[in-house]
Amino acid sequence: MIIMALDHTRDLLHVSSITQSPTDLTKTTAAVFFTRWITHICAPTFVFLSGTSAWLSFSAKNDLNASRKFLISRGIWLIIVEFTLVNFGLWFDIHFRVFISDIIAAIGFGFIVLGIFLNAKPRTLGIAGLIIIFCHDLFPLIPFAKDSIIGNILTPLFFPQSYQLSAARNLVIAYPPIPWLGIMLVGFACGKFFMMETEKRKKMFLQLGIGALALFLILRFINIYGDPNRWSAQKNGLFSFLSFINITKYPPSLLFCLVTLGIMFLMLRLTENLTNRFAKITTVYGRVPLFYFIVHWYILHPILFAMVFLQGFTSKDLVFGFNFGRPQQGSGLSLGMVYLVWIGVVILMYPLCKWYGNYKLNHKEKKWLGYL
Repeated sequence: MIIMALDHTRDLLHVSSITQSPTDLTKTTAAVFFTRWITHICAPTFVFLSGTSAWLSFSAKNDLNASRKFLISRGIWLIIVEFTLVNFGLWFDIHFRVFISDIIAAIGFGFIVLGIFLNAKPRTLGIAGLIIIFCHDLFPLIPFAKDSIIGNILTPLFFPQSYQLSAARNLVIAYPPIPWLGIMLVGFACGKFFMMETEKRKKMFLQLGIGALALFLILRFINIYGDPNRWSAQKNGLFSFLSFINITKYPPSLLFCLVTLGIMFLMLRLTENLTNRFAKITTVYGRVPLFYFIVHWYILHPILFAMVFLQGFTSKDLVFGFNFGRPQQGSGLSLGMVYLVWIGVVILMYPLCKWYGNYKLNHKEKKWLGYL
């Protein structure tokens, strides 16, 4: 969650964020590339651990119907939150000219599907998730006829799509639900690992992390399957390395899943039983993930407007929609300043998260708090 805020700060404030991709090797710098790349770990970890949390909750309740009802209702709620609170926080556009189906909606969809199939064995769901992760990259090879109804229905489930709802309103499916569902199902199946004896769990996480990263290296060197973007030699060794690790997030390719989830397992191994001050601080954020996600947008966006006005622009220069409200060109901060703002936002979020976490803890009788 802390790293995620860095990506969103860069998205909204960096001088080049609305004009070029941070992973376009023909235009980016190594610093900008890595600032974007390290945040790849966030979304797969969120989705995987959402599945794990669902398993832990289901195991604790031991009530199929209650767990199913909660997952489906929470999934519907997350989709509603995505297209209202999150979308407005992202764009700050009162006209809602862009609706984007992003990570929160993907998790919501996953919860609904998981709730429907909750009576299936976790192993069965895990196998289904692995099949999705390893095979969804084959979807483009399916020979749909031109303007095929089935193809038009299935494509937005597997690949990002943009639809013009009206002359001034668009729907963007940035997180196609099926590939992310695969990650959630695997996370659900792995829930039992978190109930293992500590040393056995640490060994399991280490093996899974190393295994996933090893498979990533093998498939990436072969350079045939696992990601639509092949790596190639670049102008120097550093950029050739960047090409090698420049994997596809939209949708999350097999190689993207292997490297990010591999790193996640190693992080879980390294942070096992961590009880120092850093762990205590970060736990404050982790207890209220959806609250953090929503509120940090409403801190970042006023900072964006302050930046724009301090740089001499007026309200007439603001361009909403995909520009987040920034002018078409000329606004933005250096990468160093982006990092400073990011640190400031994370620090500001701490007392807010601590307050809300304590409020939830002290008001367990308020069931609606379980949805935020």
